[in-house]
Amino acid sequence: MAYVARLKKEYGERIVSALTEEFGYKNVMQVPKLQKIVVSRGVGAAVADKKLIDHAVDEMTMITGQKAVATISKKDVATFKLRKGMPIGAKVTLRGERMYEFLDRLVTSALPRVRDFQGIKATGFDGRGNYSLGVTEQIIFPEVNIDKINRINGMDITFVTTAATDKEAKSLLTELGLPFKKK
Repeated sequence: MAYVARLKKEYGERIVSALTEEFGYKNVMQVPKLQKIVVSRGVGAAVADKKLIDHAVDEMTMITGQKAVATISKKDVATFKLRKGMPIGAKVTLRGERMYEFLDRLVTSALPRVRDFQGIKATGFDGRGNYSLGVTEQIIFPEVNIDKINRINGMDITFVTTAATDKEAKSLLTELGLPFKKK
């Protein structure tokens, strides 16, 4: 029997029926689902030191379980001493099993390690059913060895869903386990 991520199984068994009941979908295909999770990090100091990009890529690969790629600048910015084509960040796009595994680790082990954690803000929706949140320190992930990091950096995590509205997307992400702040 093939391996199926815990959250993926839970989505099929429980979340689809809960969202259908809440929003009154007539077809199972109307139920919103998580398409991908994009984890990205900008490394502004990489203009001066190229090794920082390698560290960022290695760290993101360790955190997500999938090889990260360096992002490059699209234009010249003289004030930042930036040239077109220079590496300035790292990103990973997760889909399928790895996406659900990363979400499970984020919800169950990483977010509870944030100091004074009250929940994540519900203001990160874009109006089209996608949600973005920022993490200030990469050391909240248990995969990161605190002795081997050279500097503490944050990262942005974007959840891309098939939901038409922010309300549907928030319900989906809440059902998947994201702990939104109570008003």
